[in-house]
Amino acid sequence: MSVIGSGGRVLPAGPGDPKRVGPYRIIGRLGSGGMGTVHAALDSQGGRVAVKVVHPAHAQDPEFRARFHREVALSSRVMGPCLIPLLAADPGATAPWLATAYAPGPTLNQYLAAHGPLVDGSLYAFAAGTAQALAAIHQAGVVHRDVKPQNVILSPSGPRVVDFGIAHAADGTSVTRTGVMTGTPGWISPEHYRTGTTGPAGDMFAWGALIAYAASGRLPFGTGAPDAVAYRVMSEAPDLTGVPETLREIVTTALAKDPDERPAAHDAAKKCAGLLASQTTQVLPASPGMDQTLVGDLIQAEWHMPTLDDPVWHSPRPSSLKRTGIAIAAAAVIGGLVGGALAFPSHPDSTGRTTTTASAPSRDAGPAPATQTTGPPTARSVKDALGSVPSPAYTRAEDETQPGPGEWAASVRAETPEEKAAAQEIRDLAKVMLATKGWGNATPEITFNHEVQTVVVSAGPIAQIPEDHQDLFRRVGEMAACTIASRHLKERPAAWPYGRFTVYWLYGEQEDDTSVLGFGDAADGCVREIAGRWQGDEPGLATAGIPSSDKKEIRVADGTVKALHTAWDARAADAGLDPLGTGTLQLGFDPVEHAMYVWASEDGYGPLGGRAQQSQLTDVVEKAGCGKLLAEARTNNEWRYARYVVALHWESSGETQIIHSGSCPTN
Repeated sequence: MSVIGSGGRVLPAGPGDPKRVGPYRIIGRLGSGGMGTVHAALDSQGGRVAVKVVHPAHAQDPEFRARFHREVALSSRVMGPCLIPLLAADPGATAPWLATAYAPGPTLNQYLAAHGPLVDGSLYAFAAGTAQALAAIHQAGVVHRDVKPQNVILSPSGPRVVDFGIAHAADGTSVTRTGVMTGTPGWISPEHYRTGTTGPAGDMFAWGALIAYAASGRLPFGTGAPDAVAYRVMSEAPDLTGVPETLREIVTTALAKDPDERPAAHDAAKKCAGLLASQTTQVLPASPGMDQTLVGDLIQAEWHMPTLDDPVWHSPRPSSLKRTGIAIAAAAVIGGLVGGALAFPSHPDSTGRTTTTASAPSRDAGPAPATQTTGPPTARSVKDALGSVPSPAYTRAEDETQPGPGEWAASVRAETPEEKAAAQEIRDLAKVMLATKGWGNATPEITFNHEVQTVVVSAGPIAQIPEDHQDLFRRVGEMAACTIASRHLKERPAAWPYGRFTVYWLYGEQEDDTSVLGFGDAADGCVREIAGRWQGDEPGLATAGIPSSDKKEIRVADGTVKALHTAWDARAADAGLDPLGTGTLQLGFDPVEHAMYVWASEDGYGPLGGRAQQSQLTDVVEKAGCGKLLAEARTNNEWRYARYVVALHWESSGETQIIHSGSCPTN
């Protein structure tokens, strides 16, 4: 359960998430995994903190508690440059937790996939910083045991080595169960493969592979089946093509088969610090006395990573429809629905009478009757319509004020014929989207807040709903409300007053029991674009990962996966590509933005570990995948999917990265 770089992006808090953990105020989530949840939090001074809380099931396991206690003890011993410090912990709490400083940024493999290898000063700063981090770890008597690209964050201030989840003390006391092979293929030392031995020299072997990968974008022992990688690690020389000559000597030594021939971390740090100094405009000689402060200054001088931020650290989470960019970040794709009774809230009408809409979704229920609706109008067309009348009814188009706590309680059910028609349109559109994921009987509550000119979409209370389903409801509610509101703004700018929308989740009947899932302004547009191009994102991928109950989608998905494998195999021989294994490619549909998501499960990196292979996969999806979507559209007037996203997913780490998205070409 790593506190990995999230690109500055904070996800909404889930149902049942604590409001405080120890002295920290929880404001959202950074991620979750099999071991627990990592929360975004603020300390009493407003400092940003990542708080890792163990899942209740593991908290009841005495063996797991002992291992977590050991992880905290080891982490508390380690302090130094290019590490993320442990701030506080309570391994004896009912729900054990630990808190670290927060470091935004992509992991190394995420950065390389998006931008290519590190070069010049940034490469030398990376080598020096990660070696310094390992030197500090080893000096504290700890062995990391899981040095790999996913465990190095490229923060704006320098590289950061993270995750002591499987670390152990140099005396051999392990945090993991005995007898279990730990580590990731390609990052495991020869002696670990042969005898299970782990130590500082094993960390340095992985460090050598890490620097080679950062410099070239290729794994020094290649990709493929774990057994094949293990054989090359133990028997073959590394491929260091692309590693600068100045770094090649130290990297070659670090990758020696004999652990006694490898440099100690502090020696590697000194060597790389000297190389880093030679990159600066003021050439500084490498010397044994070069202190950490000077090296840290050199790293910051030569380190060039953008500063990342998310306004959620300062304020409530905005709608994803208003975000102008996406971060490459870790996200778990959970591929299953959990059934349960879904009860939507009662809400007063304008006379104070309470009405209730209730439903029980069924995985067996077929999709709701298809309602053929056009897509939302563009932001430009809506703003042009508002500007075409002297006194538009909607006056908050430039208002950045965020939803207040009383807006849901002050909203009422539709009163006018226009409001009633719009509410029904929003419900119908939401039902169509929810139906494809098995929630065809679910009907959200639509109310209107006259004072703040807001359409309110709400649902709850609910028991045991998975987090992905709450996020699905947020996305469905945002898109349905935005689509209908923007259409009314464009068609009736002088009369329609509702341009804003807010999606609430209700845990009870009181105002304090509400949670804002998302909000936005229909005048800003309903479809996320960057530089005029549509972009997929991780919430869309999570939605696509929920199995579809729509028979047409299932049929098209099955045929498309077969077509993708066939297209890949056809070009594999000519392009020198490895074949895709059965089950490598998975496909799902996001009904909210009408997008097909294709993700490849790539443990051990496999045939898609390089940028060239990923480019080939993107081309295959654009040609063969889009071909299937467009063919369906020609025979099915209700078929709306015309966008695609390509992603990679590592089962071992739960990490996912989007590598391309776009709209299918129609010519």
